[in-house]
Amino acid sequence: MKRILVVDDEENILALYRDELVEEGYEVELAGDGLEALRKFDVFRPDLVTLDVKMPGLDGLEVLRRMREKSASVRVVLLTAFGEFKQDFTTWASDAYIVKSHDTKELKTTVRRLLGGK
Repeated sequence: MKRILVVDDEENILALYRDELVEEGYEVELAGDGLEALRKFDVFRPDLVTLDVKMPGLDGLEVLRRMREKSASVRVVLLTAFGEFKQDFTTWASDAYIVKSHDTKELKTTVRRLLGGK
């Protein structure tokens, strides 16, 4: 079973993405901020990380940089409510970039594409 680490500072987004991804057949772990994400990344060893860009403390771009130092092969999907980050070259280190929505169709399609199915 493929493992996904969902990182977001909004509890409702964590719950929504967890439920949707578990329903798709993935094992899901949650992190509410960048530091917790980095701790869980080492222990959980996910195949893919969904990562909120705007978070207090360590933002998603810094977390992405640190995760890439540890594992260049892990798939990372950046998520944000703010489309302007697509212009930020540091987001290009991710495998995909999605504007956050309560409609999880694009997220699930992207995860399936990046992980090659379940």
